[in-house]
Amino acid sequence: MQEFDISNRQIQLTIVLKLNQLQRMQYPNLTYDNLVDVLVDWKWKRNVPTSLHEAVNDILSLSADTVIQFMSKQAIIDGYRSDLSEYNDLWMKGVQHE
Repeated sequence: MQEFDISNRQIQLTIVLKLNQLQRMQYPNLTYDNLVDVLVDWKWKRNVPTSLHEAVNDILSLSADTVIQFMSKQAIIDGYRSDLSEYNDLWMKGVQHE
């Protein structure tokens, strides 16, 4: 399957502009990589843009809700796939606070 060139400078600029908008409006901890993940792993997974203007439109039309929903689902999937031993530091912090 074809993948869109995320290293295109115009695409990177558009992602940064959208990121700044989302950070100012609602989510200051959102990162560039979060938006790239949403685009590559969700938005463009089945419908790869065929032109620059289509890709820019996809980026600018991303809503904060869409980004957060994707990240929530991804966190659940990642948690399911991970080993419980990866959370030992969290267990130990919980024990220390009791």
